[in-house]
Amino acid sequence: MSEVTIRPAREDELGVVGELTINAYHADGFETSGEYALKLADARPRAREAELLVAVDDTDAVLGTVTVAPPGSPWAQVSGPDELEFRMLAVAPAARGRGVGEALTRRVIERAEELGLRAVTLSSSQNMVVAHRLYERLGFRRTPEADWSPVPGVDLITYRLDL
Repeated sequence: MSEVTIRPAREDELGVVGELTINAYHADGFETSGEYALKLADARPRAREAELLVAVDDTDAVLGTVTVAPPGSPWAQVSGPDELEFRMLAVAPAARGRGVGEALTRRVIERAEELGLRAVTLSSSQNMVVAHRLYERLGFRRTPEADWSPVPGVDLITYRLDL
């Protein structure tokens, strides 16, 4: 297994990031058409309005991505003013099982600490059980009081890690 490096996405990688995100969601059985799919596929706004990170291997191939929404970012949905939120964590199907999702999540936690924030939050589909196991292993706890529905028929659960 090659080493995984987490860094900001480069402009020339934004198309790859969008495609990887759609492919990862599709591989997990999630709907990849419609308005939300367009957001998944277009990484440019995330890179401009939030912090877009990628996980790359030693050949600089993009293996995964995550959108980090600091306080004030339009990409923050459930976080408070002293919390960091992350969204759209995605790992290429071929790169799964290599610790990419964990490395990205750990970098998000480090980023929150660098910013002096008190917590990391996220929303997740109820069906993303593999991701839930990762979050819980890293110390996140369920926050059912913050669960929400962005549109009718889409129910999201939330997690929080106090720092």
